[in-house]
Amino acid sequence: MNLSNPVDLSGKVAVVTGSGRGLGLAYSRALAAAGAAVVVNDVDPETLEQAVAGIAETGGRAIGVTAPVGETDTAELLVSRAVESFGRLDVMVTNAGILRDRVLWKMTDDDFDAVVEVHLRGTFTCARAAAVRMREQGEGGRLILIGSPAGQRGNFGQTNYAAAKAGIVAMARTWAMELARSAVTVNAVVPVAATEMTRTIPAFAHAIEEAERTGSPLPAWMREDEGLGTVEDVSGLITFLASDASGDITGQAIGIGGDRLALWAHPTEKTVAYADKGWSAESIAERWHGEVGAEPETYGIPAPAVPGA
Repeated sequence: MNLSNPVDLSGKVAVVTGSGRGLGLAYSRALAAAGAAVVVNDVDPETLEQAVAGIAETGGRAIGVTAPVGETDTAELLVSRAVESFGRLDVMVTNAGILRDRVLWKMTDDDFDAVVEVHLRGTFTCARAAAVRMREQGEGGRLILIGSPAGQRGNFGQTNYAAAKAGIVAMARTWAMELARSAVTVNAVVPVAATEMTRTIPAFAHAIEEAERTGSPLPAWMREDEGLGTVEDVSGLITFLASDASGDITGQAIGIGGDRLALWAHPTEKTVAYADKGWSAESIAERWHGEVGAEPETYGIPAPAVPGA
């Protein structure tokens, strides 16, 4: 570890999937600014070219790989390009994703499969390819998996997305155990930022548009109460988790957005009751509301508390 700067990434190599724009681009820029060489990935070659050029203009090192995330071939290509171009792989950030939002009764098989393919399977294939390389190197590494509040709490119209993001956090916990001996840490990041998706939320839309039009910061109630800021607000956590300073942190789901940094709790039993010789349907009905289910859990992402609304 560089004791004078524990988050210095000089000499490290990172892959960031889905990083031609938005949050992924912010992650790539931050990693490059901290000294890492970065493999940028996107499905649009023009977007990718601009992203790589932007990093180079600020003194960073980056190459681009145009490929859709999901298939094993893409995952192995990303890792091999990192090794061929920069000699090694230290960090894998699985950010690539798409949306196909629809309520349950209108969601098609294709809607479901497409989102799961990119988010869940893409995280699996890319993390697997990275883990193989990191174990071969024998020097540890970092898997940073991108989750979502939808995966933590559910969200209307996002069966596919919420399920995939919940699965990503479960994989982080599992892989943290499996890769501990190899000194590869695995953490999930739960970001909240002003992106194309959050612009569609009516409570946020006006404030985001106003901030972009005037160049002013997002209002305090968004940054603090809702934990929603710019994509750049999220990137510091990615750099930290990629660095030597986070070497003892693994198996965690960490939220960040605006002015808020949070550690998400892992699911645990909230209340427990016992019955001699087990539970019948009748005994559950008799005791549920007064015991185990007396304080049911909430679900869904809470509606924004807009001042003056």
